Amino acid sequence: MSISNQASGLHQQAASDHEAAAKHHLSASESHNKNNVSEAKESAKKAMEACNAAQKKTETACSTTAK
Repeated sequence: MSISNQASGLHQQAASDHEAAAKHHLSASESHNKNNVSEAKESAKKAMEACNAAQKKTETACSTTAK
């Protein structure tokens, strides 16, 4: 696999994780609007996990591109 193809795949994975995090953030927001704190906390936890995964993949993707 070429560096370009590898970098493209890494950026795609990072984008997918960022999209997942955004969905969880929106879910947390909706739960807060419904005064459902327990669901908001669960969505926030999932958002944080997705953000952490996205950040790691972003760093890898960007460093691969910078080579």
